Amino acid sequence: MVDTLRLTAEEAVRLLEARELSGSELYAAYREAIDARDPELHAYLHVCDDDGGEGIPIAVKDVIGTKGIPTTAGSRILEGYVPVYDSTVIERCKAHGLRILGKTNTDEFAMGSSTENSAFGPTRNPWDPSRVPGGSGGGSAAAVAAGLAPWALGSDTGGSIKQPAALCGNVGLRPTYGTVSRYGIVAFASSLDQVGPVARNVRDCAFLYSVIAGRDPCDSTTVELPQPVELPRGDDLTGLRVGVPREFNEHEAIEPGVRAAVERAIELCRELGVRRFLQTSTAGTCGPVPGRPATEEDAPPPWELSVPYKRTKLEAERIVLAAAREGLDAVVVNPTTPVGEGDRSPTPTGRMIEGIASGRHRAYLATGLNIVDVRDVARGHVLALERGRRGERYILGGADLELAELFAAVAELAGLPRPRLRLPYAIARVLG
Repeated sequence: MVDTLRLTAEEAVRLLEARELSGSELYAAYREAIDARDPELHAYLHVCDDDGGEGIPIAVKDVIGTKGIPTTAGSRILEGYVPVYDSTVIERCKAHGLRILGKTNTDEFAMGSSTENSAFGPTRNPWDPSRVPGGSGGGSAAAVAAGLAPWALGSDTGGSIKQPAALCGNVGLRPTYGTVSRYGIVAFASSLDQVGPVARNVRDCAFLYSVIAGRDPCDSTTVELPQPVELPRGDDLTGLRVGVPREFNEHEAIEPGVRAAVERAIELCRELGVRRFLQTSTAGTCGPVPGRPATEEDAPPPWELSVPYKRTKLEAERIVLAAAREGLDAVVVNPTTPVGEGDRSPTPTGRMIEGIASGRHRAYLATGLNIVDVRDVARGHVLALERGRRGERYILGGADLELAELFAAVAELAGLPRPRLRLPYAIARVLG
């Protein structure tokens, strides 16, 4: 009997190569697991029949186009839509022999952080079905955690791979923008969208990334990887430098169990050879923000403006796409003043956030007849965070997902040259 709950993709490959298991037996084992557990979890929106072959099964988030298989993006609007072509990532998976198990649940059009906003009903966390699995890719994360798939593909615009991977105890990778094709993906915000793997361990995650990564003529934003993806070997971290952002590890909303797991991970890095830890900070001096005290102590640091800026950016792209479909005009006005020497961030997006925080730049988003000042959006969101912080417990929902989005958004906007990886430290118990 195949224990899908603990089986990794790498071990499944070994079983197939050793002929200890056939491809049909492996596929059937996952189908049996889905039939037994998914009625409670609702990780899948559509389950496929075995079409033959000896490859490893894979689950696919339902924003990724699959030829001949329904693709709804979690919305009734697309109910019944069956693509006539495969997305590039699916073509590459099939070229490596991977076989699709089914399409996983997602917040509608990937717009959410809990997979509660799917038109077809919410997905539940396998570790505790009373809790959410994160989102928008909660279906893929829950499927892997529950043993309903050895690995899965998700998409990440503002944390939709990393955050559910963390809440479900998996490894989730948001690749560096441009290393994976977006061709055939239902778009949310094209300047941020990326497809990436969700797996049970780092080696599986790295291998699946190597399958889908690379230049695609159908997506002009893609690039070739500077070198092939290497599967990690051994556990020697000698020579690596590790950054530890203070805000991400000292925030009052972090649960004690989570904080302890992170501290243990830092200590484990030391044991494995890391000798240099960089204590970094995302904060900077903030100028006046409407409705907020004009002191450095009271004004929100730039990193807390990352979520409202990200949301404004996403809304801008959504409006432009909708207007293009309707043949209308939509305008997004960028900063009206040039970037100054005081802007410390190395990226345009980072400078934009700093400029908004300091008051040097003004950014407007045209939404019909209404003009929204990004700084007002930022102020309202920071106040909402402050109200949430007064709660007694930070559970998976409400203000907690706002804070989870805050921690994820910085990586999406920072323009970091490396993939962002979420590791399954542990499932921390919520403390009273």
